[in-house]
Amino acid sequence: MSNMRNLHSKVHKWIDSIGFRLNTSQTNRRNKVTTNHYFFETFNFIERNKEGDIKNSKFLCFDMYGEKIDVRSLLDLQTAFFENISQLK
Repeated sequence: MSNMRNLHSKVHKWIDSIGFRLNTSQTNRRNKVTTNHYFFETFNFIERNKEGDIKNSKFLCFDMYGEKIDVRSLLDLQTAFFENISQLK
Protein backbone atom coordinates (compact mmCIF):
# COMPACT_ATOMS: atom_id res chain seq x y z
CA MET A 1 0.00 0.00 0.00
CA SER A 2 2.77 2.49 0.79
CA ASN A 3 4.24 1.74 -2.65
CA MET A 4 1.05 2.98 -4.34
CA ARG A 5 0.87 5.96 -2.00
CA ASN A 6 4.45 6.82 -2.96
CA LEU A 7 3.68 6.42 -6.67
CA HIS A 8 0.63 8.69 -6.38
CA SER A 9 2.64 11.31 -4.51
CA LYS A 10 5.61 11.13 -6.90
CA VAL A 11 3.41 11.36 -10.01
CA HIS A 12 1.48 14.35 -8.68
CA LYS A 13 4.62 16.20 -7.57
CA TRP A 14 6.17 15.62 -11.00
CA ILE A 15 3.10 16.65 -13.03
CA ASP A 16 2.77 19.80 -10.91
CA SER A 17 6.41 20.71 -11.58
CA ILE A 18 6.07 20.12 -15.35
CA GLY A 19 2.81 22.05 -15.63
CA PHE A 20 0.24 19.41 -16.50
CA ARG A 21 -3.34 20.58 -16.43
CA LEU A 22 -6.41 18.67 -15.34
CA ASN A 23 -8.58 18.52 -18.46
CA THR A 24 -11.60 16.65 -17.11
CA SER A 25 -12.66 14.80 -14.02
CA GLN A 26 -15.61 12.44 -14.10
CA THR A 27 -17.12 10.25 -11.42
CA ASN A 28 -19.28 7.27 -12.21
CA ARG A 29 -21.83 7.45 -9.41
CA ARG A 30 -22.84 3.82 -9.76
CA ASN A 31 -19.41 2.27 -9.14
CA LYS A 32 -17.84 5.39 -7.53
CA VAL A 33 -14.81 5.44 -9.85
CA THR A 34 -13.27 8.83 -10.54
CA THR A 35 -11.35 9.34 -13.78
CA ASN A 36 -9.02 12.33 -14.07
CA HIS A 37 -7.61 13.25 -17.48
CA TYR A 38 -4.38 15.29 -17.46
CA PHE A 39 -2.59 16.81 -20.45
CA PHE A 40 0.47 18.81 -21.45
CA GLU A 41 1.08 19.82 -25.06
CA THR A 42 0.36 16.58 -26.97
CA PHE A 43 0.73 14.18 -24.04
CA ASN A 44 -2.28 12.78 -22.17
CA PHE A 45 -2.62 10.46 -19.24
CA ILE A 46 -5.42 9.16 -17.08
CA GLU A 47 -5.70 8.49 -13.36
CA ARG A 48 -8.50 6.33 -11.97
CA ASN A 49 -9.38 5.65 -8.36
CA LYS A 50 -12.33 4.30 -6.47
CA GLU A 51 -14.01 6.44 -3.82
CA GLY A 52 -11.04 8.84 -3.75
CA ASP A 53 -8.79 6.18 -2.24
CA ILE A 54 -5.30 6.79 -3.65
CA LYS A 55 -4.11 3.29 -2.78
CA ASN A 56 -6.41 2.14 -5.60
CA SER A 57 -5.20 4.75 -8.10
CA LYS A 58 -4.23 3.41 -11.48
CA PHE A 59 -2.35 5.45 -14.05
CA LEU A 60 -2.50 4.94 -17.79
CA CYS A 61 -0.81 6.85 -20.59
CA PHE A 62 -0.27 6.43 -24.29
CA ASP A 63 2.97 6.20 -26.26
CA MET A 64 3.61 8.21 -29.41
CA TYR A 65 1.84 5.54 -31.48
CA GLY A 66 -1.30 5.61 -29.34
CA GLU A 67 -0.59 2.32 -27.58
CA LYS A 68 -1.68 2.08 -23.93
CA ILE A 69 1.04 1.97 -21.28
CA ASP A 70 0.24 0.97 -17.70
CA VAL A 71 2.21 3.27 -15.42
CA ARG A 72 3.79 1.23 -12.65
CA SER A 73 6.49 3.75 -11.77
CA LEU A 74 7.25 7.42 -12.25
CA LEU A 75 9.93 6.38 -14.74
CA ASP A 76 7.29 4.74 -16.97
CA LEU A 77 5.38 8.01 -17.13
CA GLN A 78 8.48 10.16 -17.64
CA THR A 79 9.80 7.94 -20.43
CA ALA A 80 6.52 8.04 -22.34
CA PHE A 81 6.27 11.80 -21.79
CA PHE A 82 9.76 12.67 -23.00
CA GLU A 83 9.47 10.37 -26.02
CA ASN A 84 6.22 12.08 -26.93
CA ILE A 85 7.58 15.60 -26.41
CA SER A 86 10.73 14.82 -28.42
CA GLN A 87 8.51 14.14 -31.44
CA LEU A 88 7.16 17.71 -31.44
CA LYS A 89 8.55 19.94 -34.16
